[in-house]
Amino acid sequence: MIGRGEFFKQRIWRGLVRRFNNLKIARQANFVSRNSPPPQGQPVIFFKASTGIDDLSWNSGFHLLASWALRLKGIPVAYFACNSGMSKCVLGTNRDNPYKEMPCKTCVAQSKALYAGVPSKVEGQRSKVEWFGFERNSQLASRIQNLSVPELSTFHFQDILLGALCLPALRWVLRIHHLSDDENTRYLLREYILSAWNVAQKFSKLLDETNPRAVVVFNGQFFPEATARYVAQKRGIRVITHEVGLQPASAFFTDGEATAYPIHIPDEFELNDEQNAKLDAYLAKRFQGDFTMAGIKFWMDMKELDETFLQKASVFKQIVPIFTNVIFDTSQPHANTVFEDMFDWLDMTLEVIKEHPETLFVIRAHPDELRVRKSSRETVEEWVDSRNVRNEPNVAFVGPRETLSSYELIQRSKFVMVYNSTIGLEASIMGAAVLCAGRARFTQYPTVFFPQTVDEVRRKIKEFLDAEKIEVPAEFKRNARRFLYYQLFRTSLPFSEFLKPSVRTTQARLKSFSLKDLLESAAIQAIVDGILKGGDFLLKE
Repeated sequence: MIGRGEFFKQRIWRGLVRRFNNLKIARQANFVSRNSPPPQGQPVIFFKASTGIDDLSWNSGFHLLASWALRLKGIPVAYFACNSGMSKCVLGTNRDNPYKEMPCKTCVAQSKALYAGVPSKVEGQRSKVEWFGFERNSQLASRIQNLSVPELSTFHFQDILLGALCLPALRWVLRIHHLSDDENTRYLLREYILSAWNVAQKFSKLLDETNPRAVVVFNGQFFPEATARYVAQKRGIRVITHEVGLQPASAFFTDGEATAYPIHIPDEFELNDEQNAKLDAYLAKRFQGDFTMAGIKFWMDMKELDETFLQKASVFKQIVPIFTNVIFDTSQPHANTVFEDMFDWLDMTLEVIKEHPETLFVIRAHPDELRVRKSSRETVEEWVDSRNVRNEPNVAFVGPRETLSSYELIQRSKFVMVYNSTIGLEASIMGAAVLCAGRARFTQYPTVFFPQTVDEVRRKIKEFLDAEKIEVPAEFKRNARRFLYYQLFRTSLPFSEFLKPSVRTTQARLKSFSLKDLLESAAIQAIVDGILKGGDFLLKE
């Protein structure tokens, strides 16, 4: 805990850094406007209302730099920007006080810094900012006023599945998956639905006016961008989504859903000696806990398995680690194809655990469950306590703050169980048998055992527990290495030339660079080629 004085000093420092960063962005944005050639052709629309309020998030940086590059190449860009355009938005919602006013003033000021030098209204196909406000639809408000959370969750209006579009954002905001049917939750979901409808109407109007060649949105999971994506795709307009990449200060752009991470790897692709060495160097650091994700370093120090654990494990025939996920994460809607959700999988797994006292099951909570300012309100530890799992003599629970080495655990395991955690991919690379229960980024290729029904998952667990030896297809390790290599070195587009971590590592600062450097960047070229020519958004080697 930091003292009150230190807290205010940090807050003042962050404010100063943010102010100077915004001034730098505005200067560069004006420089881009002055040096862009006369635009020609259909515009590209950029929209990001769910990343960053009063600072430059990494995705805001990717969004901005990609749009600058297009404008510098003479492509008109239309920024769809929120001007108090939602009664409740994703990042502005206070989960403890849903009725609290939105931070629109600081958010709009931040957007104006990003879009400096771009006019709001122009004649012809020139770059512009389309600021949208909020209009409450009284007919819609009346229709949803007395609906329950289950009814709101499936609600549709004029052929738009508003309830389904809003659910991932609501779960993310509340940091839970299983929603309570209370007035606070109903209120938020109603306001999200009304706001999504407003986005749909205003975005449809922009599509009518601009007839864009493509739309670029952040993430595609949160309701503002998900709604824009839905409306655009319904018209047959190409939509590109983006997220942070696997490498530090990197972006992932795709024609698909960024949170599902679709990757096309040519069948003939094989890693050569140099590529294998490059991947092995990354894995060596990863296995020591030396890595970051979206600016977060989870493990400051990864510990070996201690003597207490080893003594407990020694009385069992075999060890099976169970790696969980964060229940509200935006990967979960993609993952829930076999089970209703991760806890449904854990409930089934607990039944098997009780039937196999000879096996030590190690349930590991994800470190992101207790991330500062993003801690889960529906945790694996709560599930463990609610099911009295600690009373099971053949279970060891590893909490999110414990830095025990998952990789050493994998080495000692009979097989590994995951829902959709990336560690399943790494375990396959280590040669372990991996039983996956949810659709993961890597299950688009044969990398793990992935049964397609609940009964098949249950049978596979029992089969593996009883087997003398589990035969793992050689293609699993091969495909796992190919997939991870592509994730790291082909799809993760580096922006470190232009962005660096801010005071908070989850935020970014603009570096000094020339417009020539921007246009010659391999990452920018991959994005521009992907947007304009239907390219694959892959980094050339």
